[in-house]
Amino acid sequence: MTLLLSPNAWWVLLSMLILGVASGMIGCLAYWKRQSLMSDALSHAALPGVVIAFAITGVKALPILILGAALSALIGAFLVQWVVSSSRIKEDTAMGIVLSVFFGLGIMLLTIVNRTGGGNVSGLDGFIFGQAASMVRSDVYTMGILGLLVIAVVYVAFKEWKLYLFDPQFAKGIGLPSGLMNSLYTGVLVLVIVIGIQAVGVILMSALLIIPAVSARYWTHSFKWMLIGSAFIGGGAGVAGTLISTMGKGWPTGPFIVVSSSAVFLVSLLFGARKGLVVTAIQQRMQKRSPRALPAEAEKSMVKEGGLQ
Repeated sequence: MTLLLSPNAWWVLLSMLILGVASGMIGCLAYWKRQSLMSDALSHAALPGVVIAFAITGVKALPILILGAALSALIGAFLVQWVVSSSRIKEDTAMGIVLSVFFGLGIMLLTIVNRTGGGNVSGLDGFIFGQAASMVRSDVYTMGILGLLVIAVVYVAFKEWKLYLFDPQFAKGIGLPSGLMNSLYTGVLVLVIVIGIQAVGVILMSALLIIPAVSARYWTHSFKWMLIGSAFIGGGAGVAGTLISTMGKGWPTGPFIVVSSSAVFLVSLLFGARKGLVVTAIQQRMQKRSPRALPAEAEKSMVKEGGLQ
């Protein structure tokens, strides 16, 4: 099947692989930072920036649209932090507010631009649900370069990310600037979101960030292997979803990528080595059957009481 792909489809396949790997890695950071909802908020917050960038320039050039999306998403991230620091509103509530307000603003602006006569031709509607098939080679180059940049940032600063996420007090004690790490985290999160919204869409982009990380968590307790597993699942879902979408005319790539990653999540939920439902049920059943599986403290207390001879 893959040998029958057109040259442009091969480029799209490569870009989806890079996007999936980058999304999986950043989603792992967001998972441990307990900000999974932030990815959803910022992906929706990027929509007004895309529309405004097109309205100002009149050109559907991916670098320009990415710049507009990035600025809009960064404003959304700043507003979340500002609302939390200056009021009694909790972070998840602030994210929900930013998500709904920015997405509503984006839909409103998109409707206005569409009525001017050039909006529908521009294909801006594709940024809502994604339209990977419409990407040209220059778009793939842009996505690929920025995606590799995100992967490099996570790989090079792996030790710093571990300290920043799991022991911020120790990281601060050894001189690791928490403000810089927080800004870097927000920057790479925004970057991977804005490079993926054309292919996956603002609505589904958060799923590509969250699902691979959660799936990988069921297989390991190690941050390193969870990061690798999340990248592998994200990249695999990107490739699988792209290949499936080529089997039918007009089939959207983004939804198939999300469905592919969801299938991996279902397998992980049931059979994951770490607290998979089926594995956990088997372990509990074996513990009930085997008296030697009892905890040491329970055995000692039962021996004292004459329960075990």
